[in-house]
Amino acid sequence: MRILFVHPNYHSGGAEIAGNWPPSWVPYLAGHLKKFGYDDIHFIDAMTMNVPHDELRRRIAELQPDIVGVTAITPSIYEAEETLKIAKEAAPNCVGLLGGVHATFMFRQVLSEAPWIDAIVRGEGEEIMVEVAQCVDEGRWPEDRKAIKGLAYTEGEEIVATQAAPTVKDIDSLKPDWSLIEWDHYIYIPLNVKVAIPNMARGCPFTCSFCSQWKFWRDYRVRSPKAVVDEIEDLVENHGVGFFILADEEPTINKKKFVEFCQEMIDRGLNHKIKWGINTRVTDIYRDRDLLKFYREAGLVHISLGTEAAAQLKLDMFNKETTVAENKEAIRLLREADIFTEAQFIVGLDNETKETLEETYQMAWDWQPDLANWSMYTPWPFTPLFQELRDQVEVFDFSKYNFVTPIMKPKALTRGELLDGVMNNYRRFYIKKALFHYPWRGTGFRRRYLLGCLKAFLKAGVGRTFYDLGKAGYWGPQSKDKVDWKFDDTRQIADAQVADWEAAAERSRKHKERQEAVRAQMKERAGERSNANFVLPEGAEDEFDLSPETHEARSAEHAGETTAPMACGGGKAQMVDAAE
Repeated sequence: MRILFVHPNYHSGGAEIAGNWPPSWVPYLAGHLKKFGYDDIHFIDAMTMNVPHDELRRRIAELQPDIVGVTAITPSIYEAEETLKIAKEAAPNCVGLLGGVHATFMFRQVLSEAPWIDAIVRGEGEEIMVEVAQCVDEGRWPEDRKAIKGLAYTEGEEIVATQAAPTVKDIDSLKPDWSLIEWDHYIYIPLNVKVAIPNMARGCPFTCSFCSQWKFWRDYRVRSPKAVVDEIEDLVENHGVGFFILADEEPTINKKKFVEFCQEMIDRGLNHKIKWGINTRVTDIYRDRDLLKFYREAGLVHISLGTEAAAQLKLDMFNKETTVAENKEAIRLLREADIFTEAQFIVGLDNETKETLEETYQMAWDWQPDLANWSMYTPWPFTPLFQELRDQVEVFDFSKYNFVTPIMKPKALTRGELLDGVMNNYRRFYIKKALFHYPWRGTGFRRRYLLGCLKAFLKAGVGRTFYDLGKAGYWGPQSKDKVDWKFDDTRQIADAQVADWEAAAERSRKHKERQEAVRAQMKERAGERSNANFVLPEGAEDEFDLSPETHEARSAEHAGETTAPMACGGGKAQMVDAAE
């Protein structure tokens, strides 16, 4: 049986600035499928290779795959849908599957606008893909698809969602097949070396309101540090990779495992063969201040910090549990450890003004990170934040949900003024860095790395791919009132998706009512609690402790393995527990 994976041809002026990134989802899915004997697997990276639709159609027609698998984040969803439409035209007998975080939570929307998709894989794909492959291989598709957990599909006029699949409990059993990647095409521009994105852990114990990772992965699991280093050693020795970024939302959550990982890198001498970077939280830098030089010795050279916003009010809105002062101190600590820092700012909130944009610039310059990024405030359509802001959302063209297009319009600024303010911040920050810092601060690797980062920015700027400036028609302050975002106003939320949201809101409302009833009952029995024999009514403890998200996950529609209750924004006590 032949399986084809296709990465959709979507581009925006964000992460691609630093280079082309190998789609890690393909090696992980392919590696697990090969364990079960499915080794006729092909991959087309239409994004990196910029494969046009006609060429994609021709290649699929030549391969005639039995299964075509595509993934999508929110901004690439329309291109992913079109890719599967092309696949069904070129190979009519294939089973077209769509996975990824957007399709997982917006499956009713996706199936409403793209009914040619045979099924959506909801959540982690490795084990579900094996079941689908076996079903197709044995001629049981589509009759038996209802027995496969973790799918959504249309049946007549109805959208069906099977029971949620359990998460992969033994993630050390996942052995990615990186040989499917054509490595010469994936270069990290700052160092001009091949780049990879391996995975150390899945999930996140934090529940930031703008993020979906904690909902997608559901429970937090860490791979064996030795297994991760085995994978990195393979990437270095057999594929010539010279830089990697851990795909985890926050690989330092489990301090013990992260330290073991770093020590394993040092013990094998890989710290001299490959450099790497991570994303993490300011609070973890505080916690590990005495270990930062050890991390640097292990090859960690670049840390991107979710400082998120200048005003403490904004940080509180995002449930980040960090302070402005902590952000500045974290950057100072990393600078002392000779680790490059990248500060991430979110701009474009409802209360954004010219003054607050200026504030983020002044703050960035005061903190002195090596790099700074200003990302447009973009609530993912499946996050709690989006539900809170639905009345303020004017743009439902998901192809523009890319953190470089101002989806949300501040009250005091036009979208063009917001973009111009952000560009002004970029211009001032990097011109000063280029003239007074990068060429003169440090020698050897530090200087080479920073100049490489500057090269990446200049390359994207000259090509006008940075921040999608070429597509939007922005040429400087004089054009801010003429910028054309090319929003597709015909895009709207499907009725089926709205109904699903309303049902979820009703479940949440009922859950809160039950919580209040339990609290009242416990208050009434306060005297009895002093009695050693006091027992809560059956099920009351669970009802009282579970978060609304966890409660929803345990409802009939979302039955299956679930997460433990999570503290909002993580919580410092929870961080200590995770570190031990």
